[in-house]
Amino acid sequence: MRVAFAGTPEFALPALTALAARHEIVGVLTQPDRPSGRGRRLTASPVKDAALAGHFPLAQPATLKSEAARGQLASWHPDVLIVIAYGLIVPPEVLALPPHGCINVHPSLLPRWRGAAPIERAILAGDSSTGVTIMQLDAGLDTGPILLQRRIEISRSHTGGSLRAELAALGADALLEALAGVARGSLMPRMQPEEGVTYAPRIDKAEARIDWTQEALAIERQVRAFNPVPIAETRLAGEQLRIFSARAVDEYGIENASKSADPGTIIGIVGESMVIQCGRGRLAVTEVQRPGRRRVAVRELAHSFPLEGHRLG
Repeated sequence: MRVAFAGTPEFALPALTALAARHEIVGVLTQPDRPSGRGRRLTASPVKDAALAGHFPLAQPATLKSEAARGQLASWHPDVLIVIAYGLIVPPEVLALPPHGCINVHPSLLPRWRGAAPIERAILAGDSSTGVTIMQLDAGLDTGPILLQRRIEISRSHTGGSLRAELAALGADALLEALAGVARGSLMPRMQPEEGVTYAPRIDKAEARIDWTQEALAIERQVRAFNPVPIAETRLAGEQLRIFSARAVDEYGIENASKSADPGTIIGIVGESMVIQCGRGRLAVTEVQRPGRRRVAVRELAHSFPLEGHRLG
């Protein structure tokens, strides 16, 4: 097939690589360069870097609603437009342009977790599994007909970053399978069920602040979901403390600790962990970062900062 590709972040790269090995990439759309880093220098998206490395025709329109942007896409004469985490609205005129329409890889089992942050929301909710959906785009928010789905189990070792990487690879394989079925005419789209619809709104930075009155398992999920972005955080002695790794535990070797400790209290250092009382249960934190410092193991922080007895929050 003649494939046009629209994507922006690293999540889209496995699919672009897989498509280039099997199909003809006639053009790549990605968002314009954006200011990034402390110096706010204009930075290319990961998809732009990949397109340049692959010598694919490249366009970076600020919107697909303009005639110029649509004209550029039309000039590539694509059979299909693949859209993965592009970040711009695809208007009806573009949806109707390729003969096989626009196909999207969405990292959830639709109709669960429509929207911008399905990976983080699945972890936060304690879902036991998630997956990828290959779907035909329509004018709604992730409402288009499903071509195929693939499932993956969510373990307690998954972070937002590691789960995203697995889903990106799974989505690339599923996309190739779906395109083969579309080309043969053997894969028919099916409408999404009306039951089970949930939404995954964009993550707000305020959600990263830990509420220690919650149960330990919920806080563990928060830490995992927000690693690597935006990173769960709390306050220690009046300054920010970012938490990268933690696990809900039972007594964890502190049987003599007070059962009435207030939520957020550091009740002990055991092995490599800082054990914190939660509203229900305890959280063993193993990796943290103070402002302007590097990430460190809790044991290293404990050598330079008296942790036990402090209350976080």
